[in-house]
Amino acid sequence: MNIRLMGTFEITLNGAAVMPTAPKPRQLLALLALHAGRVVPVASLTEELWGDRPPRTARTILQTYVLQLRELITAALGKGREGDGAARTAKEVLVTQPGGYLLDSAGGTLDVRELERLTGVGYRAMRAGDFQGAARHLGEALALWTGPAFADVQAGPQLEMEARRLEEMRLCALDQRIEAELRLGRHRDLLVELTVLVNRYPTHENLHGQYMLALHRSGRRGEALEAYQRIRVTLVRELGLEPSAVLRRVQQMILMAGPETGPARTAGGRQSRLVRS
Repeated sequence: MNIRLMGTFEITLNGAAVMPTAPKPRQLLALLALHAGRVVPVASLTEELWGDRPPRTARTILQTYVLQLRELITAALGKGREGDGAARTAKEVLVTQPGGYLLDSAGGTLDVRELERLTGVGYRAMRAGDFQGAARHLGEALALWTGPAFADVQAGPQLEMEARRLEEMRLCALDQRIEAELRLGRHRDLLVELTVLVNRYPTHENLHGQYMLALHRSGRRGEALEAYQRIRVTLVRELGLEPSAVLRRVQQMILMAGPETGPARTAGGRQSRLVRS
């Protein structure tokens, strides 16, 4: 079973899609897929589907949705394109457990877990000073992202929280991949991407600091200082805040240094203020 949660929600089994069209069963399957291989309690499923006001017949309705999902799974298993896939039954794929349900992916792929694995490898490479490895692994992680998580799923409280977590993970990975590439001297190659990013995230200080450095190292010192003034105005107007000490240090470095400044850290840890646009 292959599961994709980032972007268009997609599950394939034996090469066939397992995709309910009705919103609630689709939502149920998305939460089970997110926790593939783990038991999801009935209480968690009920909260996701109906929040804090479930109907009196919630458990019965939930069981009906499970039966509908098993019908789709049975149809996919019948395709039998995988050598041992046809030997399984729908109840062995969507398993009833004491107190909940478990989606057994049988060792298949789940893009969210691959994202977590690759970002972890990338961060460790970054800490070890392997900027080439960090840029490569973080780039591979970001390539898994084809759009917002659960983009075509009606999301309840748990899926909404997970979507926010994954978006923050993506932004952190993006920040660190750009940092690694700056360390490798790829400032000119980054300029187009950073120009788009600072417009998309107008109060994200790390990205603006990286943009300023890329401009400065490309011999565009005046534009780098103008970029600082723009984010300062935006932060004061939208958040009532002055730029962080980290971003002010980037500005001072540009004011005092020549255009051939070597690689420097743009931010300490996670000092970014993000307002999603």
